[in-house]
Amino acid sequence: MAINIVLYQPEIPQNTGNIARTCAITGSRLHLIKPLGFSIDDKHLKRAGLDYWHLLDIHIYENIDELFSKYPKGDFYISTTKGSKNYTHMKYEDECFIIFGRETAGLPREIHERFGHKAIKIPMLANSDVRSLNLSNSVNIIVYEILRQLKFPNMC
Repeated sequence: MAINIVLYQPEIPQNTGNIARTCAITGSRLHLIKPLGFSIDDKHLKRAGLDYWHLLDIHIYENIDELFSKYPKGDFYISTTKGSKNYTHMKYEDECFIIFGRETAGLPREIHERFGHKAIKIPMLANSDVRSLNLSNSVNIIVYEILRQLKFPNMC
């Protein structure tokens, strides 16, 4: 059992470190799509993940097409503020992939076009002064919803 978290060109090391920690304690895989906005050896990245790095199942790709080629039958969703369905309204299966965009720019149009039918969102107030939740918070919310639906396998 594994949830696959995909970070498309992440920019902030602390976010990626926090997400890595979440992946390590939930048994989720972390997939990073280059270019990264930091070095994988960045001290802020390591500090946020603390001593969980040895537990992390992490994969790094040169581009998003490399990921799609490796998992041609993958069950992909995109998390976006432009999603048409609330994240709780989808039925997730084991081994699904959730793609999260860059902190400053989100996901490119091509990915929206390809997976728009599986675009999920986290509800927020209808207020033009707010853009979105922090990336690591968004990942946590969605990971735990998927785990809840899967009945928290291998967890106590």
